[in-house]
Amino acid sequence: MKKKIIIMGAAGRDFHNFNTYFRDNDNYDVLAFTATQIPDIHGRKYPAALSGPLYPEGIPIYDEADLVTLIKRHGADEVIFAYSDASHEYVMNRASIVMAAGADFRLMGPNTTMLESRVPVIAVCAVRTGVGKSQTTRKVAEIIQKMGKKLVVIRHPMPYGDLAKQVCQRFASYEDLDKHDCTIEEREEYEPHIEKGFVVYAGVDYQKILHEAEKEADVILWDGGNNDLPFYRPQLHIVLADPHRAGHELLYHPGETNFRMADVLVINKIETSYPEHVEEVRKNIRLANPQATVVEAASPIFVEQSDLLAGKRVLVVEDGPTLTHGNMEYGAGLIAARKYGAAEVVDPRPYAVGSIVDTFAKYGHLSNILPAMGYGKKQVKELEETINRAEADTVVIGTPIDLRRIVKINKPAVRVRYELQEIGEPTLEEIIKEKIG
Repeated sequence: MKKKIIIMGAAGRDFHNFNTYFRDNDNYDVLAFTATQIPDIHGRKYPAALSGPLYPEGIPIYDEADLVTLIKRHGADEVIFAYSDASHEYVMNRASIVMAAGADFRLMGPNTTMLESRVPVIAVCAVRTGVGKSQTTRKVAEIIQKMGKKLVVIRHPMPYGDLAKQVCQRFASYEDLDKHDCTIEEREEYEPHIEKGFVVYAGVDYQKILHEAEKEADVILWDGGNNDLPFYRPQLHIVLADPHRAGHELLYHPGETNFRMADVLVINKIETSYPEHVEEVRKNIRLANPQATVVEAASPIFVEQSDLLAGKRVLVVEDGPTLTHGNMEYGAGLIAARKYGAAEVVDPRPYAVGSIVDTFAKYGHLSNILPAMGYGKKQVKELEETINRAEADTVVIGTPIDLRRIVKINKPAVRVRYELQEIGEPTLEEIIKEKIG
């Protein structure tokens, strides 16, 4: 008898687990995916073109709210939890819901889901969303480039559009971003690499992506999303921890797994954190992963036209995922506004429209900052309208990309940039050269 399976996901890890383990496995019948975190994923299908000959009709995707009904209606034997940045309490709450409905609950680990590469892989991951992974990935990419090696970046999936068209995507120019109708979240991750001349791959089928990337890479850089585990087995696994959320490295799934697996642990944002919080992270490293090499780092901010902040009423726009499921109450934009003397940080909530209103309702910890939500064209327009309705003198753009490429802002705007800066030794360059030099 085939085991009947439901996979809980958010259009990323769930599809990867299916592709690598279940797609051609006669021992299982995957009944459905459920979806959360990302808007408008449910109600669609994982298409037949991707699901393989065992699933000629494709696989339906339901809202996670339907999970118990699906388990009971279909007599599901097992439910796979396959998304990231969830507290251990949240994960076990979902486990209790599943088991109370009669099914087994399962998490899938590295040996089941990691693919092997013919070329060296360096993975950059994190214990939480919003730790500073983007600037660390940029730093690692530049180090590899300086070593004279051809680097290809493979980014954790964000396939929120037509899945059949997103099987294996290659990005080498801004035109490629437009061609693939990239969301704001995708652009935030791809653009900084493209600016530096690096090719980026992403999509749905990471075996196909690996096959294509290996054709043009001396080294593959796995740019991990959320706080997920790498999809490829790395020769060097770099993981970031955040003293602004000290203790979270042992409280979130699968961030704690990354924390315990890491070859290198980077304690970031030391310059803006309390010393006792930094020491708590150090203590947890000694407890959970004493073999890891520890790198301490800062993420200093750089602001263009800082004079547009002094004494002004400012609207701060920050990276969306960092604020939402990353649970951060501020980011680089708010730090910059305060550092450069803004008179007032404008509350964006009275000006919010459409799904932006829903975002504030869902994430109650948000107040005086606006998350750059943009999972589709409609939401991008709602973000644009929210920004332009706000009664502010200046817009502070704290996102990894320049939002002005995507939305038309009707008032002066300044962009905040941030880079990784190691403090002391060893440095990432020393570590990388020793590992793959």
